[in-house]
Amino acid sequence: MGTLVGRIQELAGMDFDSASLRIEEFIDSYDDFPALLDEASIIPEEIQHDSTEEKLYSKATDAVLARAFRELGLKATVLRERADSADVLCASIYHDYSLVADAKAFRLSRTAKNQKDFKVNALSDWRQDAKFAVLCSPYFQYPRLSSQIYSQALDRNVCLLSWEHLSFLIKNGIRETVAFPLSCIWDFSRSYGEKILFSERKKCLIGPFTDFLLTSCGLDSDGFQDFLKGSRDRIKEKGDEAISFWKSEIDRIKQLSREEAIEELLKQRRISERIAQIRKYMEGISE
Repeated sequence: MGTLVGRIQELAGMDFDSASLRIEEFIDSYDDFPALLDEASIIPEEIQHDSTEEKLYSKATDAVLARAFRELGLKATVLRERADSADVLCASIYHDYSLVADAKAFRLSRTAKNQKDFKVNALSDWRQDAKFAVLCSPYFQYPRLSSQIYSQALDRNVCLLSWEHLSFLIKNGIRETVAFPLSCIWDFSRSYGEKILFSERKKCLIGPFTDFLLTSCGLDSDGFQDFLKGSRDRIKEKGDEAISFWKSEIDRIKQLSREEAIEELLKQRRISERIAQIRKYMEGISE
């Protein structure tokens, strides 16, 4: 169990707003921030789908992303609104620009990802007065060959960043200064889109973006590849943990009595909640 997951599970019994604030405080004050950054991108299998813990995990990734931008020398705050809004708002301390950012984390068991999962166009719409929009997703979850999200990013000037990019920059001490603006990184999709053919706009952007990022920051490509190897190893460890969790669930379910199995199935289907919701709706429209 990771540090972040353990903290979330400790706070899951509190009311949601209080727990969210406590998680933000925990992340903002945690000494080994790179460890939290490496942990944030994968939702553990033991966190149930659509549960309070999953919602708190989403809030935690917002807070991790905001602190990551602060580590890069920007001002960053978590936005409280969840519907039709980005997760994080950032502003440069030394240069005249701001950006909105959205944090994405996925389960290893989630296989069918499409353009709606990344919400590139929506993130662009959410920028409002901000100059740039940045999506932060796990490096290895971006489509490897081609996808509509890449043409959308080019059309709407959305920067497709990854948690691994952020971690590598922070571990190498990269920070924005008066003499070193990071705006060219957030503006990559616009500048790159002006150079390529229309027929190439759906091709994967992660390779070209990574090359530009490393060159702009004076970082070594071989060093980043070594870093990615370590990231792959951590993902494999998390994969083994996820498989062990589901195997233990199989064993647990096999040991349930008939009545316990029925009760668990009813709970998973949330049938009582659905009935209550239908009744509430009917009461609301009754004269």
